[in-house]
Amino acid sequence: MKFKVVITYDEEYQGYVVDVPELPGCMSEGKTIDEALRNIKDAIRGWIEVEKKHGRFNISEDKEVFIGEVTV
Repeated sequence: MKFKVVITYDEEYQGYVVDVPELPGCMSEGKTIDEALRNIKDAIRGWIEVEKKHGRFNISEDKEVFIGEVTV
């Protein structure tokens, strides 16, 4: 699956905050863009797992999370 992510620099944190608009509440952060993208992939996987557990999101097990776009 592909998800659009929005990356913003946070002065107070001195790093990047990543939001996934399609997945309400799915956010992560990292000190570098690469770290933030690695972290958001884990957050997306966790978000999907929780939603599936509660029967609110249904995807095939063989699909991997892929981040196709970023906005800086």
